[in-house]
Amino acid sequence: MRASFLALGAIALWATLAPVGVRLAHLPPFLSAGCALLIGSLVALPWSGFDVRKAFVPARTLVLGLYGLFGYHFLLFVALQTAPAVQANLVNYLWPLLIVLLAPWFDKSIRLHARHVLAACAGFAGAVLAITGGTELQALFNGTYLGGYAAALASAFIWATYSLMTQRVAPFHTAAIGTFGLASGLLSLLCHVALETPVTLTWDDGLLLLWMGLGPLGLAFYLWDAALKKGSAQHIGLLSFLTPLCSTLLLLIDRAQALSPALAAAALLIVGGAWLGTSGVKPLPPNGTQ
Repeated sequence: MRASFLALGAIALWATLAPVGVRLAHLPPFLSAGCALLIGSLVALPWSGFDVRKAFVPARTLVLGLYGLFGYHFLLFVALQTAPAVQANLVNYLWPLLIVLLAPWFDKSIRLHARHVLAACAGFAGAVLAITGGTELQALFNGTYLGGYAAALASAFIWATYSLMTQRVAPFHTAAIGTFGLASGLLSLLCHVALETPVTLTWDDGLLLLWMGLGPLGLAFYLWDAALKKGSAQHIGLLSFLTPLCSTLLLLIDRAQALSPALAAAALLIVGGAWLGTSGVKPLPPNGTQ
């Protein structure tokens, strides 16, 4: 149960990324991600009780952290820049489905049952409705954007496998997520310098980046890691379909727009899928400390 609450905390923070991202859309994406990840790395200090030694990890584990945090964001930004944003984001949200389906490959004690597949498909169908409102799917069949969709699929694969592999390496303290964020943030800023046009940040930009770093690109990663250490990856993966639903809800509230029947159907599919997939899921053994 505690793992579910930790995962829901991460999901709630990730849901705020969409409205914040809309307000920061004028900034180069690698600049936004780099600044936010660096800010998020500071969350490791209170999480570790200000014992920086807890954030140290072997080189192999650090490479895994870069694979997850930097690799995911790099490919997602490539996808969003080379394919329609709605469709690319939809392909990216295959990662919860991939977590459910791939979990047995990373832990032989986990079994994939038909209800898990059905629940994951229901969750993804709900994500489709939440993101697209049941429209705008035709662009997925446009070969012009094949490269962008491939990048989005690769980003989904990276986040799913990173989430599963963090439980298969030598145990590490969740404060080490700060080390991952620090290294990934620096690499993102290098990408900004190499690939993007420099801009001047305003005070409003700075405040939004501060929230992005402390919340969706900061504390959310620590909560996510702690949840995976304590619970079932399959169950947590199913809960993750709540992210696009909650994100869309916040966008509608922010824009003072009415809820749609498609969003209500999405909620039923996602919540129903999570409930269906919870039954009989065997928790992962604890790995590492928080």
